[in-house]
Amino acid sequence: MIKYTQNSLDKLEAIPEQCGYLLRYERGTFQSGYCILDNKKVVVLNKFLQTEGRINALLEIIPQLDIDTAQLDESSKKLYAEVVENASPDAENPKS
Repeated sequence: MIKYTQNSLDKLEAIPEQCGYLLRYERGTFQSGYCILDNKKVVVLNKFLQTEGRINALLEIIPQLDIDTAQLDESSKKLYAEVVENASPDAENPKS
């Protein structure tokens, strides 16, 4: 179980960043709180989300990304495994 703290958010943000994704917090009309631009490796999250909302969005996003675990440091590998293990079945196969 992940705690809703700034430290946890920082650790979750490190996973896509270590694999070359750019995380951005922007304004926009996000129905789900985020947008993934796969061909540019950019993840845009709603900047008005609080820490808990940002963590929940990242927990939903990370299993959908093309993450190369070889690029992750040890602590990020452990956290990534935990996130993927606890991901809902729909997270890995999002609806278009």
